[in-house]
Amino acid sequence: MKKLTLAIGLYMGVLLSASAQKTADTSNYQSRKLKVEEINIVSSYYHQDGNNSAVTGGIGTEKLTDFGNTFDIRFSKWDSKARQHFFTFELGVDAYSSASSDKIDPYTVSSASMTDKRIYPSLAWSVNNAKKGTTFGAVASYSTEYDYKSYGTGLNFSKTSKDGNREFSAKVNAFFDTWKVILPSELRTIYRADGTYYFYGSGGEHDPYPVDYKPRNSYSSSFSLAQVVNKRMQVLLTVDPAYQAGLLATKYQRVYFTDGTVKSEELPDTRFKLPIGARLNYFAGNKVVIRTFYRYYQDNWGVKAHTFELETPIKMTPFLTLSPYYRYYTQTAADYFAAYGAHKLSDQYYTSDYDLSKLNSNMVGTGIRIMPPHGVFGIQSWASLELRYGHYMRSNGLNSNTITLYAKFK
Repeated sequence: MKKLTLAIGLYMGVLLSASAQKTADTSNYQSRKLKVEEINIVSSYYHQDGNNSAVTGGIGTEKLTDFGNTFDIRFSKWDSKARQHFFTFELGVDAYSSASSDKIDPYTVSSASMTDKRIYPSLAWSVNNAKKGTTFGAVASYSTEYDYKSYGTGLNFSKTSKDGNREFSAKVNAFFDTWKVILPSELRTIYRADGTYYFYGSGGEHDPYPVDYKPRNSYSSSFSLAQVVNKRMQVLLTVDPAYQAGLLATKYQRVYFTDGTVKSEELPDTRFKLPIGARLNYFAGNKVVIRTFYRYYQDNWGVKAHTFELETPIKMTPFLTLSPYYRYYTQTAADYFAAYGAHKLSDQYYTSDYDLSKLNSNMVGTGIRIMPPHGVFGIQSWASLELRYGHYMRSNGLNSNTITLYAKFK
């Protein structure tokens, strides 16, 4: 099911591959056996509440909880040409409960479930050539949830300058999704065929009546240029165009019109997005780093947005870092948005999803990371442990809290 996703960046530094240079002269002495580089485990709890559910036409509860876990393990291996290969396997599992999802079909037990889970494994490979300063990689992913399945693939490339002060990166990804076209219960077709009644199904796991399946394909790219300005300052410029085609409307979301008519959400079947961003990191001495980020976004649905982020990691001790952060976001409404009961029947496209409304939001939080020299709790291979908390506030009354725990083993 559709849910609000909040992204909290752990590290916003410039990706300059200085470590690759260190291996250039010693690569002939590296073991060529496959070895484990690191293991990462991430667990998070997310809770939100509000009163603008798109399932019920822009009104009603938005209460949702999500418990997510991801595990990834990274291997490395040297080949005969002194290139280092990395192989990463990741598995993610989210379990969530959404009060609004149960409003799709409130009358039968075959309605879309109020609780669900998402499973998303992926495999990635990359090869680093230290002599040439290049890295090339590929990734394949899969994701499944109650009402959709997704297959993803991607390629990436980066080139670092000889002095290690500049890096260009490029990524392209494609995701091929299939949606179940689940309609609100009162909008399902019922007709008689061959002497029996036919009901358009709810999409429920045990519902004997079928639903339609529609494609939604997403293509994204990212181009970035990172530059070390001096010993204290680094900058990064990014352009991330994306394009979607297929069923972009969420058909179980209701829309109410000025005359009381109710219909299923209708949106264009294509969308082009263009985010442009800039990141600046400043090292203010040995104990404080100032990380800033700005992004401008616009798309062909009429949404224009600005994002500003500030994070200031402070090294309290050589092994303890405190990282307070703040994020501000503002956007204009999409051309097709209107509140409950405000759409006209003459509208070609219509939605009451407040993710597409005019809004602004604030997010504040902090992270605490420990990196003991002898490992966390004395376990040498347990390199670091970080706990992060964030509180999100949106202008239409939506609020959320996120707690995330990160553990790294090397």
